Amino acid sequence: MTIREMLEAHPQPTIGDLDALARCVQACGECAAACTSCADANLGESDLQEMVRCIRSCLDCADVCEATGRVVARQTASDLGLVRAAVEACLVACRACREECERHAEHHAHCRVCAEACRRCEEACEGLLASLR
Repeated sequence: MTIREMLEAHPQPTIGDLDALARCVQACGECAAACTSCADANLGESDLQEMVRCIRSCLDCADVCEATGRVVARQTASDLGLVRAAVEACLVACRACREECERHAEHHAHCRVCAEACRRCEEACEGLLASLR
């Protein structure tokens, strides 16, 4: 079952646009997985000391994305202020991680892939925020 199907099956009306909501939850999950994997791959690099900031950024982003995806997926008695704050925090975390990973993308393919996942999540979060206004 996809997240969209689950949201459609929910007895409560969705907050914001259903497509934007589903894209955000999906992108958050994918970004969290990419960031976790990138942090792990960074640990295997020979220039580990140069990757410390990237590892931290990836782990922070993964945690924020996981939490945001869970908060956004919950539709019963949603607190729109909290949802907006979570999505905005996710945007900040994704932007910081993307920028850090882009610094390493030329030398580390996993950083390039992670930066792309962060960009998609940023876009999905922006789309959801626009539908909540």
